[in-house]
Amino acid sequence: MTPLRVGFAGTPAFAAEALAAILAAGYPVPVVLTQPDRPQGRGLRLAASPVKALALRHALPVLQPPTLRTPDARAPALAIPVDVLVVAAYGLILPPEVLAWPRHGGINIHASKLPRWRGAAPIQRALLAGDTATGVTIMQMDEGLDTGPMLDVVEVPIDPRATAGMLTTRLAAAGAEAIVRVLGRIAGGDAPPSTAQPAEGATYAAKVGRDEARLDWTLAATALDRAVRAFDPAPGAFTEFAGAPLKVWAAEPILGAPSAPPGTVVAVGSHGIDVRCGEGALRLVTVQPAGGKRMSAVAFAAGRAVVPGAEFGAARRCR
Repeated sequence: MTPLRVGFAGTPAFAAEALAAILAAGYPVPVVLTQPDRPQGRGLRLAASPVKALALRHALPVLQPPTLRTPDARAPALAIPVDVLVVAAYGLILPPEVLAWPRHGGINIHASKLPRWRGAAPIQRALLAGDTATGVTIMQMDEGLDTGPMLDVVEVPIDPRATAGMLTTRLAAAGAEAIVRVLGRIAGGDAPPSTAQPAEGATYAAKVGRDEARLDWTLAATALDRAVRAFDPAPGAFTEFAGAPLKVWAAEPILGAPSAPPGTVVAVGSHGIDVRCGEGALRLVTVQPAGGKRMSAVAFAAGRAVVPGAEFGAARRCR
């Protein structure tokens, strides 16, 4: 039996874990598609994606087209025979010509239980919404936005204090295991049955913009706590203090707090800085001033003379 030739398209660490599992399972990977190298770090040096780095370590052919919308851009990939294309957080729209390229089509590893959280940021949106569970869906790709039939679904509970980074790690492992399971059935001639996504319950996970990570102190403390965790590690929740931006990396909601305008410090103690919100207070635990390193909020308060009555951010009228 001819081995199943698996093309792969993905970019971040979430995708690299799936590629590693596919390689460990012994599938030949004739080509890897990933995003072009991006500038990173303070020096803004071009850096390879985690998927590219892994592919190069295994001497796999790598293509990095900036788009697949034009015939010339996709021609190099389509010239390479593959039986199935596995896609995981690739970041480019796949036109019909690319979906028709492999004989088994494209199979996507999506980090949610579809149809909830279709789109670019399912992990962040699940955390922001306060979902108690999410999952991974292995989906046969069609021309819609994460609308194709489901081949496998794995549910993953969300820890009450999980960050996006923590949840991504769990979902990456679940997705890697699930895609190998699905490929095994395809390779054995026992293609998994596909199930149409439910007509109800669809939600859209829009890409996260940097300004969305600005903490709005008029919101409830529970909502801001979810935001801090949802935006860790990227783009990082932030506020302002004394006119300078301040990242907030760890915080916890305090439901009972003295009355004060949103954004006002109501207590400073050995556990952190309590900032009044629209409902309750948010206790800042770990912060990072602009140009500095992460530090405890206690150390920040001592160094900047933060006392009750000080203000974070720009207080806004309650909604």
